Amino acid sequence: MAAASAARAVGRRSRSLFDIFVAEVPWTVSSKELKEYFSQFGSVQRCHLPFDKDTGFHRRYCWIKFSTQDDVWNVFQKDTHILEGAKLSLKQQSYRRRSQRKNQSE
Repeated sequence: MAAASAARAVGRRSRSLFDIFVAEVPWTVSSKELKEYFSQFGSVQRCHLPFDKDTGFHRRYCWIKFSTQDDVWNVFQKDTHILEGAKLSLKQQSYRRRSQRKNQSE
């Protein structure tokens, strides 16, 4: 059982290297449309588009998870990404352990 949880933890760390944060997502774009758009650059594993519980609209940002680092590299080879007339703002998501974040803030 401990081996299985250790394997999942290692998997989460390695997969997190391949995330992209996308901002300025138009209100009219769905997670399905985002996944379809980004799949032209590689294998999209997940698209997380959070919604505001009060308004019912999404929050205009999302995370796209790719299978490989090469897929992320393919995304950043294109200068601009435009969906429904709006220019998306992209950043490669980097993760730090919680202990590292806590130590840096002190």
